[in-house]
Order: sequence, then structure tokens, then C-alpha cells
Amino acid sequence: PGRIPLDQYLSLRGVDHIDLMAATHVHEDHLCGLLPAAEKLPPAALWQTLPPEFCRSMRTLDIPAEGLTPSRSKFLRALNDYRRLCLGQSCPRHRPLAGMELRLCRDLLVRVLGPSRAQAEKLASSCRALYEEADPSAFWQRLDQLDVAMNNYSLILLLEYRGTRILLPGDTNYMGYGGLDPASLRADLFKVGHHGQRDGISAEQIQAIAPRAVVCCASSKRGPPGPRRYNSADPAILQMMADSGARLYFSDCPPGPDGAVPPPHQALTFTVGAGGAMEGTYLSIPD
Repeated sequence: PGRIPLDQYLSLRGVDHIDLMAATHVHEDHLCGLLPAAEKLPPAALWQTLPPEFCRSMRTLDIPAEGLTPSRSKFLRALNDYRRLCLGQSCPRHRPLAGMELRLCRDLLVRVLGPSRAQAEKLASSCRALYEEADPSAFWQRLDQLDVAMNNYSLILLLEYRGTRILLPGDTNYMGYGGLDPASLRADLFKVGHHGQRDGISAEQIQAIAPRAVVCCASSKRGPPGPRRYNSADPAILQMMADSGARLYFSDCPPGPDGAVPPPHQALTFTVGAGGAMEGTYLSIPD
């Protein structure tokens, strides 16, 4: 209900600079809001998942009417915006890969859990093949395959601040955690992947993460009684996380397993304090 484009939201909240922007993966709902924000507030650094030399070779993809579907249109827009985002920034561009540890500032450490180097190379190879494909039918086939696979090429970031751990997996679903040590996933705050759709996480993975709080970036289509768009915030997933003892928070306003609906809001903020204290607050819609 309080949806607002990212660049407008930052302006409304008085944000006047961006220290770090992370493009988790190339899908419209995770990527296309970044471009206008970056054009207004150029980030000091940009994290993204493709090789810099490939980004420089990307061309604008035409969007022909023949064979175009709504999902293909969104993915093509994401690819084109990704190109503009990567080429239009003069800031340092980094390609975080699994195993890297980066200290962003005092007391804040980021561990990169994914994608692995093998995943990153597979993504780059699939993108090169798409851009080099001349046959229209084969192009659509490659585009669809890449679109389906893209979620599990997401950046998976584990932030640690004074002992409090925050797991941000992009749109990684339960299959995307396969090569990770379950012990590396433990987190106090978890943003569930793929918007809480049924494939977002497994019961075993929730047990390994053992979160105290879970954020579900759901699309409820203006909230109840409207339907859950794209089957976000799957009731069985939400119930599984609630049964684990985690407190549930939502970016939109779908009901939780107990039927409670968050108030209309524009965002969530979490305050991390001493001794692992953590509090989530819904930011109200300004008058």
C-alpha cells in the first residue's frame, strides 16, 4: 500500500548519498529501481555479479514484438537497465564471489556466501551465449532459460555487526543453498529468498539459519482481501518460520500465520544494539 519508487523514497527520507549499491541479480523487481536512484545519487561503489569485461561488451537488446510476453519484456528491460547501471557509473565496480570477506566499516563485516566462482562463470557463459545468439527462436529459448535460472545466481551476503548476523540471499531459493555449509547460514535476521514463495526455503534450512526475525518482501496486491501476487508470502512457508520461533515482518501488508496484518508502511528499519538486541519498526507513510 505504501509502494514508492526507490529514488523517490530516498529523497523523501532525506538520504543524500549512497555508499554502496548491490545489484543482487538481473531481474526487473531487484534491478530496475536501482538505475534511477544511481543516476540521482551516484553510489561510491557498486557490487554486481558479471565480469567487468562482459559488462563493457553488453549492447542494448532490442525488444521485438514477435514472441514477446510480459515476463520476457520484464527480463529484457532488466538486462538493458543492468547494462546502463554498470556502464553509467564512474565508481569502483566489484564482483563479490563466495569466500570473500569485506569490512565495510568499523564493526561491520560482510561475508560473501554466493555465487560461487563456478556459478559466476556459468552465469557469464549463459549471458555471453544470449548476446551472441542470432537466431530469433534460439534467442527466446536462451532468454527463458536464463530468466528461470537467474534467482540462484543471486548474491548471498552475510552481514555481521557486533555479533548480530543478517542473511541477505537475494532471490535464492532452497535449491541455491546446496553447496553451502549449513553452519555458515546461521543468522539472527533473515530476509527470506524469492519473496517467501513456496520454493524460498526448506524446513532444514530454516533450522540451520535459526533466525530470531524474518523479513518477507511480499507483493500482496494492496493487501488483504486481495490475492497474493505471484504466490508471495506462501502461508505454509510463513507458518514454518513462525513455528521455528521467528518473528515475521513484511515489506508489504499480507497477514502472518496468526492472521495479524502489519499497518500500511513504506519500509522496515532494524536497530541492532548491544548484546544482540534487535528491534524492527515499520516506517509509516508520511503525510
